Amino acid sequence: MPRYKLTVAYEGTDFHGWQKQEPPDASPLRTVQGVLEEAVRFVVREPVFVTGASRTDTGVHARGQVAAFTSEQKIPVERLPRAITSRLPADVQVRRAEMVPDDFDPIADCMSKGYRYRLAHGCADGGRVPLFDRRTTSWTAYALDLEAMKQAASRLIGEHDFAAFTRVHHDREHTVRSVHECAITPLSTGRLKLDISGSGFLHNMIRIIMGTLIEVGRGKLAPSDIDRIIASKDRTRAGTTFTPEGLCLMWVRYGKVNGEGLK
Repeated sequence: MPRYKLTVAYEGTDFHGWQKQEPPDASPLRTVQGVLEEAVRFVVREPVFVTGASRTDTGVHARGQVAAFTSEQKIPVERLPRAITSRLPADVQVRRAEMVPDDFDPIADCMSKGYRYRLAHGCADGGRVPLFDRRTTSWTAYALDLEAMKQAASRLIGEHDFAAFTRVHHDREHTVRSVHECAITPLSTGRLKLDISGSGFLHNMIRIIMGTLIEVGRGKLAPSDIDRIIASKDRTRAGTTFTPEGLCLMWVRYGKVNGEGLK
């Protein structure tokens, strides 16, 4: 049966994350997977299960989430984005559709993911607090030392045990991950972005990294403290889990699957 790969964008403010949540004694929560699956089912006229590459948290956005489903219908892929998007709410869009091998798994076949975190800083007087982009930009009252943050961010690159950068009761078998890029870049006065990519990320990992880098930017931690935090494997040594609205899944990349190159 044909298998389809979708590139999906969404503004995550009004979603309870990507993954479907159906409490036994309550109505299902509004999730991206839930509304997308409903739209796909309407278009293909059959029950389908839509799998996503990343379980983004409540309030987190995506420009390049990857999802996949299998259908008995062979549908021209150039028609799918418009057809599915027409059945979606305004805060979700299907940007692209492709045919993929029937064993393509958006989770298991993923080689790397890239996220961006946007932050306004020095917002103590209120005038710099995000307004028109408040749903996609986090903020802090503190003015930050970006050079110190850059040094600290570079220490996170490589393969490490990131147990200190995830919630205490995580559900993963191990906490070792490879970070390929971790870079702080100024955008404008009082604005910065964190670009981070890697083989995969733990629950809340990027938000905890951002909270820790903010502590460095405030002078509460030194860049060299990052090494000690990693070595400690102790969640209490890292910074706070910062707010979700600044975080966006930018892309998901794949290697060769059954001889076919997948981005």
